[in-house]
Amino acid sequence: MSHMESIASSAVRATIKVKASVIICFTSTGRAARLIAKYRPTMLVLSVVIPRLKTNQLHWTTTGAYEAESTGAANETVLKVAFDHGRNIGVIKPHDRVVVCQKVGDDSVVKIIELEEEIKKFKESFLF
Repeated sequence: MSHMESIASSAVRATIKVKASVIICFTSTGRAARLIAKYRPTMLVLSVVIPRLKTNQLHWTTTGAYEAESTGAANETVLKVAFDHGRNIGVIKPHDRVVVCQKVGDDSVVKIIELEEEIKKFKESFLF
């Protein structure tokens, strides 16, 4: 089992264990989201695509996916946009737990976040 695959497996297991409502996955290629989907989680996997731009033009077409736009934001701001989007489509509610899978520098992190009344404020607890 590769390092990324073990992170994906841990994210799904953590989601099931804490009864999280959604998995938010930061990805640039989609590989992490595919690995998470391999373990067949029963909850929605919300992929946040952060592209690595190698050109000044980019045209994306999405099919069967939800779109949320954000430009030039830090991870915490992008996470807030993902929370807002999840709340708008009805998969994230107050007091829900959310599992976030992302890379921070060279490290992969699985975070369990418990949301309070307002999505603006959230408590974090780290699994790893």
